[in-house]
Order: sequence, then C-alpha cells, then structure tokens
Amino acid sequence: MSDTGTGTGVVERLRAAGCVFAEEEAEMLLAAAAGPAELDAMVERRAAGLPLEHIVGWAEFAGLRIEVDGGVFVPRRRTEFLVGHAVELARPGAVCVDLCCGSGAAGAVLLDRVPGAEVHASDIEPAAVRCARRNVEPRGGRVYEGDLFAPLPGELRGRVGILVANVPYVPTEEIGLLPPEARDHEPHITLDGGSDGLDVLRRVAAEAPEWLAPGGHLFVETSERQAESAVAVMSAAGLVPKVVTSDEWWATAVVATRP
Repeated sequence: MSDTGTGTGVVERLRAAGCVFAEEEAEMLLAAAAGPAELDAMVERRAAGLPLEHIVGWAEFAGLRIEVDGGVFVPRRRTEFLVGHAVELARPGAVCVDLCCGSGAAGAVLLDRVPGAEVHASDIEPAAVRCARRNVEPRGGRVYEGDLFAPLPGELRGRVGILVANVPYVPTEEIGLLPPEARDHEPHITLDGGSDGLDVLRRVAAEAPEWLAPGGHLFVETSERQAESAVAVMSAAGLVPKVVTSDEWWATAVVATRP
C-alpha cells in the first residue's frame, strides 16, 4: 500500500486540504473504508469539501450513532446542549415532538434517554424523512413528511410535553458566509431562516401553544445575537421563555413554557 493509503498519508492529505481535525477524521475514514481504493476515494471526497458524515454515512450525537445520508443536514455537536435540556425536563412517558427533525437525532436521543417516551418527528425534506425513519422508528418513534406541524396526528394537540424545534436560523444573506460543507452540501431550506433568521421560529411559536400541554416546553436553538429577538417572538405567542447558554458547547438556546 502506498503512503497515501496509510494512516499517516491520510492525515497528511486531510491536513493539506484544511481539515482541522485531520487525525480524528483519518481514523473514521480508515475504519469505514473496505479497502485502499475505497479509502482513496473517501479521502478525495473529503478533501473536496464533502461533509465527513456524508462520506462515512453516520454522525455521533449524544453518544448515539445517527445515520446521515448525503444531502441531509448533519446534526451539530452543539445541538446536544439543546437536546440535553429537553431530556432533563422530560417526564417518563412524555409525548415528544421533533420538528425540522433532519436525520432524527433529537428524536432518537429522546427515545433512548426518556423512559416510555412517545416520540413523533417531522421534516419537509423527503431525503431527511427517509433518513430519520431509520434512526427513529426502530427505537419506537414515528416520522412524518410535511411542513412543521401539518403532518402530525391531530390527537397530539394539547398533549405535547416536549417540543424540540431545531429550526433554520441563518439569515438569508449570511448563507454565503457558511463553511462550504454546509453551504454546498446541505439543503438551503435547512439553513435559511429568512431576512433576520427568525421566519421559521415565528411560525413554530405561533402554533406551539395549541400543541403543547399546559406546562409543556418548546426548545429552539438560536445565535447569541438573535436570542433577545427570539424571546420576544415566543413571548408574543403567549409562551414564557428563558435563554440558556453554554460556553463549552458554544451554544445558545431558548426554552419556552406554555403557562
């Protein structure tokens, strides 16, 4: 095997391509490749900017192995902070909804960590729905295709205790500033939050009170500079919001409760 097919060679190629975590990525690619030719092709795709998770077909999220297909939003490690709060506030047997579910990472974690959880997930992207079904349904949840709340069973209205909505929140004009991995390889509908980044959040907040049970919680991720505006949106919808942050995860989230 040539040096470019060894661990050292892979690390060097990834580092030359600008991969910050070249050693860790090399380990994942070496473990995933069936042989030298496949490894070479994988390294070539990674060097060209394809997300690592799309190449190996999975992402680690909150200790779970989440399948991620090409063209599907890759769950971010910082979102573990958001989902961790949801798990903490979920009671055994809680009715949970994962809106804008992408690969279904949040729903999978809720099923894994909340005893007896009833989990429903939805996404408008057909590729994401196919992926989420493989992550959520074997664990006992259900996944629906459609826009936000529209495809959910009507009997969930007023019963949802935990509503995780990892909505897109990048302002439209800032999408071009994102890393190429996201900008070029993830659907823009999963990134684009409109002119101020809050368009989808407004829609979720407007409908959330009729789906949440009294005392139920809505969890959304946002940026530090958008947090104040996100709080105003949720307050206007009749929810009681609070901002939670983590320096460790570089994460900002809003947890809003139906009174």
